[in-house]
Amino acid sequence: MKLLSENRRARFDYEISETHEAGIELLGQEVKSVKNGRLNLAGSYAVIRNGEAWLLNSDIPAYQPKNAPVDYDSKRSRRLLLHESEIKNLTGKLHEKGLNLLPLEAHLKKGFIKITLGLGKSRKKSDKREFLKKRAHEREIQRGE
Repeated sequence: MKLLSENRRARFDYEISETHEAGIELLGQEVKSVKNGRLNLAGSYAVIRNGEAWLLNSDIPAYQPKNAPVDYDSKRSRRLLLHESEIKNLTGKLHEKGLNLLPLEAHLKKGFIKITLGLGKSRKKSDKREFLKKRAHEREIQRGE
């Protein structure tokens, strides 16, 4: 499994309760661009509309900018490929208060590009401070040993 892109900010800002793996529907040049590691998941999120999952606000620049189609939009909405039962399960959980569906990372699996989605609840500012203190304390323990 080769890691292509990671959304580190999502793990910091949200407390991830569960993860799901989804395929992503891309154009040919987008596949080449993503396999070169040019996918940006920062600030992106997933929604479920009309029984389909969509990835919004992710940036995939053109593989060859001078040779890209004129109407190419690097931040277009891209469909996520999930089973119908998974979509129904996620829809039910997203209606709970404060839960969001976030892309955590993109990776290659058997030649296919997959997105790991996390179901998370937003952390409060005080929780983020505790998280930073805990991480710093764990680093000090590792250095000492």
